[in-house]
Amino acid sequence: MSQIGEFLIALMVLLGALLGALSAFGLIRLPDVYMRSHAATKSATLGVLLILAGAFLYFTFYLEHVSAKLLLGIVFVFITGPVAGHLNGRAAYRSGVSMWENSVHDDLKPELKRERERMRTSRKGEHSEKG
Repeated sequence: MSQIGEFLIALMVLLGALLGALSAFGLIRLPDVYMRSHAATKSATLGVLLILAGAFLYFTFYLEHVSAKLLLGIVFVFITGPVAGHLNGRAAYRSGVSMWENSVHDDLKPELKRERERMRTSRKGEHSEKG
C-alpha cells in the first residue's frame, strides 16, 4: 500500500506540474487574449488542483494529518479560477479587444448588440419622462 500511495501522489504532483507548464506554454503561444485566458484557466486550475490533492493525500496517509487548509485551498481554486478567467474574457470582449483573425464564430456579438439596444431604449425612456 505504501508504494502504491507514493506512486499515486508522485503521479498527481507530476501531472499537475506538467499541466502548469502546458498552461505557461499556452499563455506564450496562443494568438489572442481569449485563447490565452482559456489556457490559463483550464490547465492551470487543473494543475494546481492536482498538486494540492497530492499534498493532501501525502499529509493524510503519511503524516496522518487531515489538512482543512488544503481542502479549503482546493475548493477555493476550483471555484475562483474558472470564474476569474470568464470575467477577464468578458471584460476584454466588452472593452473591444479583437478576436484572432482566424476565429470562425462569435457567440457574444448578437447578445451584446441586443443588450446595447435595450440600454438605448431605456435611456430614451428616461429622457422622455424628464422632458
